[in-house]
Amino acid sequence: MQGVLTGFAVIAVVIGVGYVIGRRRYLGDNGREVLTKLAFHVATPALLFTTLAQADLSVVLSSRLLITAISTAVAAGLFVAVALVRRWDIGRTTIGALCSSYVNAGNLGIPIAVYVLGDASLVAPVLLFQQLVMTPIALTVLDLTRPGEKLPLWQRVTTPLRNPIGASSLCGVAVAATGWTVPGPVLDPLVLIGNMSVPAVLLAFGISLRGSALPGRGADRLPVLLSAALKSVGQPAAAWALGALVFGLHGAALLDVVVTSALPAAQNLYTYASRYRVAERLARESILLSTVMSVPVLVAIAALLG
Repeated sequence: MQGVLTGFAVIAVVIGVGYVIGRRRYLGDNGREVLTKLAFHVATPALLFTTLAQADLSVVLSSRLLITAISTAVAAGLFVAVALVRRWDIGRTTIGALCSSYVNAGNLGIPIAVYVLGDASLVAPVLLFQQLVMTPIALTVLDLTRPGEKLPLWQRVTTPLRNPIGASSLCGVAVAATGWTVPGPVLDPLVLIGNMSVPAVLLAFGISLRGSALPGRGADRLPVLLSAALKSVGQPAAAWALGALVFGLHGAALLDVVVTSALPAAQNLYTYASRYRVAERLARESILLSTVMSVPVLVAIAALLG
């Protein structure tokens, strides 16, 4: 219980600082945009490279990864199915599907894994799957569907390699796969830069809350409520069903996969939406709502399965 509350308290404080910054305009009118660009182009790529370069790739073959992949596909697939029926545009559908299934495995998942599950490495399968599969696919879709001049074939094929998030993830995995140890003089500056990622994302998110209405209202009401419900209830329910009924997990192993699946939508999804100027309100409100909803959900899961 303490781990859940501690993780959320840390995030809430930093977002609150961002809100104050935005309200008092300490960073001017373009503060949110600057922080977003810093996180997307510099800090987050550095964080992903340093994290994945030192990761144990054996987790790719674990049952936890398979459960994560299937439960993610279920949650995202349900959102896409509704989007097709409602004829939502590709950008809104992509961001909504991410908000329905992309968990906050970094700045919230790690402290909760430490305090609730007792092992920070348990979020590694989720982190790897999201950075190596989900993020490149989603950002490629957003890249290829942006309005403007159509890209030639070679640029379409190499889109994941030219995106800073995808490229840094692939480079990190390549280093981990070769077993090469990055020299300290090279790694240490990247670690220092990467440490800016989470605070920059949270501060930008807090700034964006200035003047915003309560979530779940207006034109984006249905996609916001749908994505938040799928993220907070649908995905952990699918993970429990797969873990308990299909893979025969029980005890601590079952708790691990359900807790990680019940984590709220990641704040960096707002960075992606802001970077591509698509479905920003949907991302902001869905992240906020799923974060609030996940508190009682995580507490209930810890009480029932812990």
